[in-house]
Amino acid sequence: MTLSDTAPVVEFWRRLGLPGLIDVHTHFMPKRLLDKVWAYFDMAGPAIGRTWPITYRHEEDERLARLRAYGVRAFTSMIYPHKPDMAANLNAWCADFAARTPDCLHTATFFPEPDAARYVAQAVEAGARVFKSHLQVGAYDPRDPLLDDVWGTLRDAAVPIVVHCGSGPGLAGPFTGPGPIGEVLERFPGLRVVIAHCGAPEYSDFVRMALRHPEVRLDTTMVFTDFIEEEAPFPRADLPLLLDLQDRVLFGSDFPNIPYPYLHSLQSLERLDLGEKWLRTVCHDNAADLFGL
Repeated sequence: MTLSDTAPVVEFWRRLGLPGLIDVHTHFMPKRLLDKVWAYFDMAGPAIGRTWPITYRHEEDERLARLRAYGVRAFTSMIYPHKPDMAANLNAWCADFAARTPDCLHTATFFPEPDAARYVAQAVEAGARVFKSHLQVGAYDPRDPLLDDVWGTLRDAAVPIVVHCGSGPGLAGPFTGPGPIGEVLERFPGLRVVIAHCGAPEYSDFVRMALRHPEVRLDTTMVFTDFIEEEAPFPRADLPLLLDLQDRVLFGSDFPNIPYPYLHSLQSLERLDLGEKWLRTVCHDNAADLFGL
């Protein structure tokens, strides 16, 4: 880690008059699982359809030190199961990680299985502040009756859920797209869903979904970067809608699993030319309000 790597990031948020950044979409998970995730990205061609180098392939301590040097005040440990009988153990790991990492928002997850309602309620009671649902990797239907009590618990507790429900980046899943999660939102009004990646590549559908549901938010993870714009450009006609949603757009990076420097995530937002107030709310204030920081 060098000064040349961190200084431009710090200069970015200081120029905006912020106390730092809040990143709602970062990945910390058990080493064995993270190694498998990185191996998946290394398979880029068959698995994703394009080359996807991991920029921050470092040990956990160095990744934490780098985020802190960037001035990230709070971040998440986004984890996600791809099969049954994983989520409860992942939640236990995340609870321990949050206990020893005070600047990490206690994160949890779930999968449609008979004991999902029980371990989700336990995670909420234990202080989980954000959940992750990955419909693309998990390949599960968010409308599964096994998740009814999960959605109800999270709605009643007002705990945000970052949901990867768009069909990208990468390959679409059987339950990605606006339809399945849209039905969940209709059945559970008030559910605090944060749509990962702004719903790429179905941006327009998900932006309008957020406009219809006052508790739905968008995260900017990877969106607007050169990497994603080559494959799935955000429709420029919809940029004014991001101003309408100014108080419900949250900065996310996908650190460490990004194929470019962290700074590029921020520069990609700045070049949208939506104004400094928009940048301040997106990069810090909206998440600070949502999580009471």
